[in-house]
Amino acid sequence: MPVGIELLAPARNWTTGKVAIDCGADAVYIAAESFGAREAAGNTMGDIEQLVRYAHRFYAKVYLTLNTILFDQELEAARELAVEAWHSGCDALIVQDMALLEMDLPPIPLIASTQAHNTTPEKVKFLQEVGFQRVILARELPIQQIQAIREQTTVELEAFVHGSLCVSYSGQCYLSQALTERSANRGICAQPCRSTYDLLEANGKIILREKHLLSLRDVQRAHALQDMLKAGITSFKIEGRLKNESYVKNVTSFYRQKLDTLLDGQSYKKISSGKSIYSFTPQPEKTFSRGFIDYFIDGERRLMASFNTAKAMGEEVGRVTGLDSDQITYEKKLPLHNADGLCFFNDKEELRGTNVNKVEENKVWLNTMRGLQKGAMLYRNYDHKFEKQLQRPVTRKIAVEVRFEEQDNEIVLSVKDEDGVEVSLRENNNFKKAENVTKNLENIKASLEKTGGTPFEFQLIPSADNVTSFFPSSQLNEWRRKLVEDLINAREVLRERTKMKIIPNELPFLTSSLDYRANVSNALAEKFYQRHSVIYCEKAYELMPRDYVELMRTKYCLLYEIGYCPKQNSKVKLQEPLFLMNNGLQLRLSFNCMLCEMVIN
Repeated sequence: MPVGIELLAPARNWTTGKVAIDCGADAVYIAAESFGAREAAGNTMGDIEQLVRYAHRFYAKVYLTLNTILFDQELEAARELAVEAWHSGCDALIVQDMALLEMDLPPIPLIASTQAHNTTPEKVKFLQEVGFQRVILARELPIQQIQAIREQTTVELEAFVHGSLCVSYSGQCYLSQALTERSANRGICAQPCRSTYDLLEANGKIILREKHLLSLRDVQRAHALQDMLKAGITSFKIEGRLKNESYVKNVTSFYRQKLDTLLDGQSYKKISSGKSIYSFTPQPEKTFSRGFIDYFIDGERRLMASFNTAKAMGEEVGRVTGLDSDQITYEKKLPLHNADGLCFFNDKEELRGTNVNKVEENKVWLNTMRGLQKGAMLYRNYDHKFEKQLQRPVTRKIAVEVRFEEQDNEIVLSVKDEDGVEVSLRENNNFKKAENVTKNLENIKASLEKTGGTPFEFQLIPSADNVTSFFPSSQLNEWRRKLVEDLINAREVLRERTKMKIIPNELPFLTSSLDYRANVSNALAEKFYQRHSVIYCEKAYELMPRDYVELMRTKYCLLYEIGYCPKQNSKVKLQEPLFLMNNGLQLRLSFNCMLCEMVIN
């Protein structure tokens, strides 16, 4: 039996979620007004319920993100939200805090957030055994480690394929809390990784000044989808709950088309219904992008930082070859359009922006040329022509066969959709014979296939060729509307809803003691770990800030980025320890070269 494969897209709100579904997402994830890991992306339960109803028409799913760590005084509110999510039709909860497993919840499936630090077969096996339906893997894992996890587990595995990257292992970053008292694990990260820093040697020598030393480019793994499928990934996740509709539309459509080429119906199949009809060619580089990296998926380490800016630059369009008083010429890699947005680096390596007023071949008139120099590379971060294309609607339709027959003194209309759901209606045949049979059949076809405002695409099959009675268009339209309504209702009745009830067990955890990085911030989470043989459980960093602890651990390495990796260049060494400096703040760096990891204290 083929394995069901899911394309999972972000939903900042109801309208963005609808766009994602229309563009082919099999599922979307969305936050309520509290306890989501992106505080700025909260939604009312009414809007979430509206999205659920829309998604379920296509047998697509909606997951609620309840993935912050919880304080004791919030536990009951979190439980009530979980109950409300179930009654609103949500298909699963994405959670980080193990307190949820100690609550009396409805049978809503639980998904272990990447914030739970899911990096090893042992950890994923534990999460499987305590009741999680799915585990979202750490972004850093290469194919080989994903395969190892798959071989030792049966739980669903989800992995990121596109979007912005946290430089730290998810759930293990305390830099924002330490610097601003805004916790990443509480959904209010201040994103210090996107700030500028000086890099200093132990003797105070400045190696780099005012660079975005912790800012990674974005991940894009379209080329690795097949390898990820073979490794055992069943849900492919697009990051971006703060992204706009253009981003979601473009990127979801891109991965839908890529995945569809790999789903053969024998080994793999799509889990939702319908086919999206696009009016544009998806191009991920044309919406928010800092440039793309594959982020270790093939096990290789490559340059991945964006030192000069943390902003989206977009695509290279060409280098400036000439400057005049009110225009430039450029070496045209890509054509520009009126109203395009451009950016470039000035002589101080600062990112600056401008707009295109007019284009004639390789001559461009700009809104401002301040800071622009000959030889500068131009980047397009807003493609006006492409954005106009994105504004065109995308429709998603479920294929339906329509059978229209005259049987004795009855009219029988029946429909059967691509999932095998059938409904029919019967009417007494009190209609007159058609004077023009050919024209009559054309009218029947035109009326019954007019399903533009519905989730369906009706196609009349040849059974109607023998129909000889004449039917007014108004009657045909009424029958069509009734069939659509009945089919929607029948699909909902037959829609399978996964239920999972947590049954507490006493499976020992991987270790008998936990430090602050376990993010235990309430009594129920502590009770969970105690039941699983943890003797000592340190409180979360957010409850007990402390000096001289690990604030961030990352597979990203500054030594490699600047050409001083001991494995690559053993002859040249810097005087360690190295430090990051920002407005008087000093952060110490250390390096575990055996594991290829960098630590910030």
